[in-house]
Amino acid sequence: METRSAQDIEESTERLIEDLKAVVHDGEELLRAGANHLSEKGMAARERLAAALEAAKEMRGKLEERAVAGARAADQFLQEYPYQSIGIAFGIGLLVGVIANRR
Repeated sequence: METRSAQDIEESTERLIEDLKAVVHDGEELLRAGANHLSEKGMAARERLAAALEAAKEMRGKLEERAVAGARAADQFLQEYPYQSIGIAFGIGLLVGVIANRR
């Protein structure tokens, strides 16, 4: 199992949020463009797309809140325990250096 760093998780979360924004924007444009020329099946599909867009907006909001909360928690930890944070970072760096040097 591959472990991911906090920075990797943050970057992938930001990419996911940006992708969700793009999907929502494109979906809204599609709804506006095709609103006048839809059959009964098209109207049902439009309603499902509108519901999916609302769910994507909610998910994006939740992801943004979680990302901000995680960043605040990390910042607070670093401010409360600066020397312990430096020690942990040094220990991890030392461990990675030893492992990399063995190969």
